[in-house]
Formats: sequence, C-alpha cells, structure tokens
Amino acid sequence: MTRVEKLQQHLAPNGAALISSPQNSFYLSRFHYSDGYLLIFKSEAFLLTDFRYVEAAERSADPAFSVLCPTGGMIRAIGDLLGERGITELMIEEDHATIALRDRLAASLGEISLTTGAGGILSALRATKDLEELAIMRRAQALTDAAFSHILGFLKPSVREIDVALELEYFMRKNGADGIAFHTIAVSGSASALPHGVPRDLPLEKGFLTMDFGAKVNGYCADMTRTVVIGRADEEMKRLYRTVLAAQNAALEMAVGGVSCRALDLAARGVIDGAGYEGCFGHSLGHGVGIDVHEAPRLSRGAGELEVLVPGNVVTVEPGIYLAGRYGCRIEDMIAINLDGSIENLTKSTKDLIEI
Repeated sequence: MTRVEKLQQHLAPNGAALISSPQNSFYLSRFHYSDGYLLIFKSEAFLLTDFRYVEAAERSADPAFSVLCPTGGMIRAIGDLLGERGITELMIEEDHATIALRDRLAASLGEISLTTGAGGILSALRATKDLEELAIMRRAQALTDAAFSHILGFLKPSVREIDVALELEYFMRKNGADGIAFHTIAVSGSASALPHGVPRDLPLEKGFLTMDFGAKVNGYCADMTRTVVIGRADEEMKRLYRTVLAAQNAALEMAVGGVSCRALDLAARGVIDGAGYEGCFGHSLGHGVGIDVHEAPRLSRGAGELEVLVPGNVVTVEPGIYLAGRYGCRIEDMIAINLDGSIENLTKSTKDLIEI
C-alpha cells in the first residue's frame, strides 16, 4: 500500500484532506517544494503549485498525483475541486495550518465543514518507516559517522567551537548530504553543561567537548552525539562518562519491538540517578527521527502506557549528565526497529572515551 493510499483509508467517501506542510507534502508526494498544497480525495490526489515548480513536479512527484498550476488562486482552485466532487468535509493539518489559512478556507468553501486530524494521522504514518526510508536513513547515518571520524583528525585546542561545527557541516555537504539535519552543536568545557549550547567564537576549552550533529540525505535526517575530551580526563570525568554510557547500554539492551517508550527512559534514568547524578539528566531519553529530526515516538518518562516501539520506528537513545557551571556529557545513537522486533543500531562510531 502506498503512502497516499494509507491516508485515503482515513477519508470518508465525501471527505478530502488538505496537506499544507512541506514535510508531509514531501512524505506523500516524494517531491520537495514549499509553495502549494496537496489535495487528496478517496480515489484521487492533486498537487497544487505555481509555475516555478510545475515542470519539476511533473517529472519527480509520485505519479499518483495530478499536478495543477492554478491561475485564479490556490484557495479558489481547492474550492472548485471540492465542489465538483460533492465534498462536504475537508480535513486539515491541525498542527500546521495557520489561523489565516483556516479563515480563508472557511470564507470560501461555503457549506463544506473544516475538521482537524490530518496532522495526527500523518504523524502516526511517518513514525513507521518503510524499507526505502530505512535505506536512506542508513546512508544519512553512515555519512554522519564518517563526519565524526573526520573531525577527530581536525580537533586541537586552538580551533574554535564554531570551526568544529562548520567543519562537520562542510564535510557532510561535501560528501553527499543535502544539508544538515539541525543546527550543529559543538560546545566545550563549561559550555558542555548546556544540552543545546550554541558553538562559540572561542578556542576549545579543556574538558568535555560535546558534538551533536547529523546529515540530511534525500530529505531524511540522521542524529548522533559524541563527547570527547580536550586534554586529559580526571577520575570524576571518567566516572561521569562511564555512567552515561552505562545508562545508554541499559536502554539499548531493553530496546525491542513492543517495549514501552517510558520504560526505556526510566531504565537509563535509573542508572544515572543510582550513580548519584539525580536531577542532572533533564531531557527525555530520545525521539523519533525521519523527515524531521524530532518525530514520533518519544522515549520519555511522560510517554503514555500504550506508547511502545513498533517495527519501522527509528529513534535516538541519548542520555546525558549535565553539571551546571562545570561540564556535561551526552552519548547518542540512532536505532531502527526491524520487522522481527529486533533493533539495528545505525550508529557505528566508537563510544570509547577519546582524549585529544
């Protein structure tokens, strides 16, 4: 079953779905564009865009879509298509459609009712990757691993944090990435205590250097974190690093299809708390990855009892310990749940404590 057909299963015979987010539009149509809509009926699908994208869409989009270039305005074209097919209900993306878009639709669609729900349906569909998506994500992570190997030869105390971030990004782009999956983190010394610190225009400080980065390949993200030491690690730093790694291993050893997302978080958190670092792991254990770097499911102590890993999920496992004003450490791998429920760790880089 195609991605479009999976969405069409959720439509009533007299219903349609309007997709406005670039991410969901790409997921369904396999075509990257940022100006237009997908309009999907029970047995038809249309890609509406402007002149700039028409030729590329006709060449690259999923053939399930008929490409249209409205000359009288997008909203008017949507209304005409709905009216011609006797549609009475239009479902929109509740987590993307703006108030302005909703108001424009409501003003022009007459008796057609607007409902929400498309965002939730697509979030659930995107959480389970198909074989094509998994293959792309393996390539994205392999390139990210290669960037880590490269950066180890680049690191020295005289380089700046922003140089480290730029070198990682340059390597990934030069070697085939579409771009970066998110803003690269490279923070050292006391700044490594900031889970999402911003690289500074300062030479690397002695102590931990945390690098969180990922390539984007064919529209799909990778995400990994490695923490190394600039200089030499003292015994407390070694103990902290071993604790983070033990916490990650505790979760990885439990990670199989059907396991509770909450239980994975609590397993890693228990190791950290038990080592005397209670309160120093403030974020969730992990999150889904795909077209967006943060997708469903979430590995969190706040996850619901019914939130479990299922085949096709790709998630991060990234415990960390952060000592405010001193330093911090995070180790992150990206794993996939196979059809048989086993896990595949897509991240191959060493997790040995490296001193530069």
